[in-house]
Amino acid sequence: MELRQLTYFVAVAEEEQFTRGSERVSVAQPAVSTQIKQLESELGESLFHRGQRKATLTEAGQAFLPYARAALAAAQDGREAVAALHGLRSGRLRLGVSGRLDDEVVDVLGDFHRAYPGVEIELREQHNQLLVQSVGDGEVEAAVIGMTGEPLPPQVAARVFAVEPLVAAVARDSRLSRRTTVTLSELADQPMLALTRGSGLRAVLEGACDQAGFAPRIVAETGELGSLARLAAQGLGVAVLPRSAAERDGVSVLRITRPRLQRRTALAWHRGGASPAGRAFLALAAERLPAAQNTGRPA
Repeated sequence: MELRQLTYFVAVAEEEQFTRGSERVSVAQPAVSTQIKQLESELGESLFHRGQRKATLTEAGQAFLPYARAALAAAQDGREAVAALHGLRSGRLRLGVSGRLDDEVVDVLGDFHRAYPGVEIELREQHNQLLVQSVGDGEVEAAVIGMTGEPLPPQVAARVFAVEPLVAAVARDSRLSRRTTVTLSELADQPMLALTRGSGLRAVLEGACDQAGFAPRIVAETGELGSLARLAAQGLGVAVLPRSAAERDGVSVLRITRPRLQRRTALAWHRGGASPAGRAFLALAAERLPAAQNTGRPA
C-alpha cells in the first residue's frame, strides 16, 4: 500500500468521479485507475461502484476512507515536522537534469515547491556522464540520468522510473520507410544521426552497435533530442531515439527488433546522504515516481 494510492483513492472518493479525481491530482486517469485497482486487490475488496458518470463508495470504501485520510494527514504532519526540525523553511535543492524533464519529475518538483515554498530549486543541466559525476561528487542532491549499461560509481544509487523503447526514424522517401521493423545490424552501413557524446542515448547506441560488431557512421550530431527527428525527416540519416520523440509528421518509425533497445530513465543520488532539502525531495520522489528496483547498474 502506497501513499499515492491513498491520495488517488481519496481524490476519486471526494470528487465521485475518476475523471475529476485524476484532474485533481494531475495524473492521467488510466494511471489513477490502475493504482486504485492495485489497492483494491491488496485489500481484497472493491472500493467503488463504477458507473458511467459517477463513482460511489462501496461499503468497504466507506469504511476505508477515514483511515486513508488519516494516513495522508499523518504523512503530511511528518513532513512538516521534519521540515521544521531541519530548517526547511529555507534552503536549496540542487537537481541535475539533461535536456527535457519527464512530466513525472516536473510534477514532483511542483509538489515539492508547494510543500516547501521557502526552498530554492536550482536545476543544473549537464550531459549524462557529468550528471553521474556531479552526484558522486556531491555537487547536486539528485539527478535525472539515463542508464547506459555502464556501472555507476559505488557511491551513487539510482532508481529507474521510466522505460521507453528506442526506434529508428527515417525520412518518408527513404527505402527503409516501406518497412516496419529493422535490426540494428541492418543499420551498419546507414548514415546515422545521434546526440552529442556524453549523452545517455549516445552511450546506449554506441554500446549496442559495439556488441553488434560495428561502429555507427555518425554524420550529424546535436545536443537536442527534438532535433533528431527533424533532421531524419530531411533525409540526413537514420535517427535512433525514443518512440515519443519520433512520433511526428515527416518520418517513418521502424521498430528495432534485434536487439530491442530501451531508454531507461532513473533518479540518482549519493548513497552517503543528502542535505535536508535533498532528503525531503527524495522522500517525495519515492512516493510519486513509479516504484522500480534500486540498483547501481541497469537491469
